[in-house]
Amino acid sequence: MAYLESAIVVYLRLLYYSNGFFFPIKMIPMPVAVIEIGREAATLIMLWFVAQMSFKPFKEKFALFIFTFGVWDIFYYAWLKIFINWPKGMFDWDILFLIPVPWIAPWLVPVLFSMGLIFAAVLILYYPQRFGTKILKKKEWLGEIICAALILLTFIWQSRFIVEGGIPIYYQWWLFIIAMSGGLIIFLRHFFQAKNNA
Repeated sequence: MAYLESAIVVYLRLLYYSNGFFFPIKMIPMPVAVIEIGREAATLIMLWFVAQMSFKPFKEKFALFIFTFGVWDIFYYAWLKIFINWPKGMFDWDILFLIPVPWIAPWLVPVLFSMGLIFAAVLILYYPQRFGTKILKKKEWLGEIICAALILLTFIWQSRFIVEGGIPIYYQWWLFIIAMSGGLIIFLRHFFQAKNNA
């Protein structure tokens, strides 16, 4: 999956960024943009159905989904490095996603987020007894959703500016670190509380 995803991006960059990927972004024709958005949605659906094929409870299916998502995202950048030697630096900016608006951030950000997903998935799969059928309690899920929304906010913070021809300069690292840390704290608090109550 990561190979296929990166291969398509290589083709798109050859077509629209023949001299190398850089900002300001070039607006692709609307028909191509619609196809690209559909491809991104199809990728998520495929990853979800891979997890659903396992004969396991919901919590383990969800863990498999976030695990495969994390691995896919990390290896997407690994393949880009192999194919076109990109990214070149730790903080190179990238267009992460297009649904519903362009997500813009240094490539390192989604990789760190994916590492967090893999970490959580491994704990759920290795210690399923510490998690309920819905993995977390309602208040904990609410906290995780808020943290995820804050991370998403850092991705779309500059979307309009970038679409209008701007060049990204500053990423909201402080907000990402707070949200990422908050999500991990909520998850690990549940994990260790379950251990103490066992």
